Amino acid sequence: MATQTKRPRVAGPVDGGDPDPVAGFLNWCRRVGLELSPKVSERAGGQRTRGGARAALTSPPPAQVAVSRQGTVAGYGMVARESLQAGELLFVVPRAALLSQHTCSIGGLLERERGALQSQSGWVPLLLALLHELQAPASRWRPYFALWPELGSLEHPMFWPEEERRCLLQGTGVPEAVEKDLANIRSEYHSIVLPFMEAHPDLFSLRVRSLELYHQLVALVMAYSFQEPLEEEEDEKEPNSPVMVPAADILNHLANHNANLEYSANCLRMVATQPIPKGHEIFNTYGQMANWQLIHMYGFVEPYPDNTDDTADIQMVTVREAALQGTKTEAERLLAYERWDFLCKLEMVGEEGAFVIGREEVLTEEELITTLKVLCMPAEEFRELKDQDGGGDNKREEGSLTITNIPKLKASWRQLLRNSVLLTLQTYATDLKTDQDLLSNKEVYAKLSWREQQALQVRYGQKMILHQLLELTS
Repeated sequence: MATQTKRPRVAGPVDGGDPDPVAGFLNWCRRVGLELSPKVSERAGGQRTRGGARAALTSPPPAQVAVSRQGTVAGYGMVARESLQAGELLFVVPRAALLSQHTCSIGGLLERERGALQSQSGWVPLLLALLHELQAPASRWRPYFALWPELGSLEHPMFWPEEERRCLLQGTGVPEAVEKDLANIRSEYHSIVLPFMEAHPDLFSLRVRSLELYHQLVALVMAYSFQEPLEEEEDEKEPNSPVMVPAADILNHLANHNANLEYSANCLRMVATQPIPKGHEIFNTYGQMANWQLIHMYGFVEPYPDNTDDTADIQMVTVREAALQGTKTEAERLLAYERWDFLCKLEMVGEEGAFVIGREEVLTEEELITTLKVLCMPAEEFRELKDQDGGGDNKREEGSLTITNIPKLKASWRQLLRNSVLLTLQTYATDLKTDQDLLSNKEVYAKLSWREQQALQVRYGQKMILHQLLELTS
């Protein structure tokens, strides 16, 4: 069973919590028809949670479902009270129990004002629903809110001091992502959310008209909401709006998860995807998430080497920089820019894009192999390709760009990729050996702050992937 710290959870959404939130939540589950398997325990545990002893389920009939604060990697979680087989149902959440812009008590108003609430994130209607329900004394979701983390204790990097964030996470891509988030949050709040709340003072008390609270709720939605996937025939549609799914958001995440959420017309079902021994925690998956994405969106990481979905990014403009450094004359330099512009026209690269490298595969295989090919091909061959408007024979004689195939690439391709990796490694504040020494010394590692430990895991995982590329391109 995993031992790493996951999402921190502590009590109370806005104004304190129920003295026995677990019992209140389970009573609420029965009232709304949320059915928990008798083979599952809900527990709370980990280092960064409110203290206290196990609080077992007291509702009849005698069940193998309980809620407690022990036995999970962090905060609330679910534990198998009996052995579970793959395919077994863990719990069922009726759609009426979901908290969304449609099910909240102001759903009609939000629907009528839908046009005015459009935003870049698409989250504004749900966030307004949460702002209203949190301060409504009679909200039907209050027992659910009691199991939320304390909003002031969320550990997303967006809540870290800027200097600490940049110092610890330099080179990982997280500081840049956070800066974009913060700018979007401020713009969204002042241009859409606050004017809407001020236009409806009877629905939004003064205490929820707060940028700080809105900021916290954005982080909460980022970490705890679910987005129903589109059907294959709906691929052209806009993504579904996020919703809050009670019970499902209690499960912690692992790349090697053992449960998965399934969607149907009337309910959502959490189902075991592999055998789960008695006493082991039940883990959902938030998707294939690299550690930098986990800390950015959820406020935790999986320690190396547990996250098999971890990746390292090579910024597309870094490959351009490496190509330019290889030019010797002004004509070569101009030709390199011409090649780059051609790649932009093919929509293979962009100023803010990145090539994504996993431990075993290149996730942006087509983009990277096309970029290496165009930037490295002889000038005459490039002219011919450009004259064909990119429609020439694009077959990959070198084979697919998997990690194992990288040594088989043309020497010029490998050199450009290697130079790009070296430039990427220069963006970190520390080198691999420094991070390696911190991780290998348990006494030193234990003295690091929680944030320092999490950031170290992000940096180290990325650098290990990049150094693997250095070995393969040498």
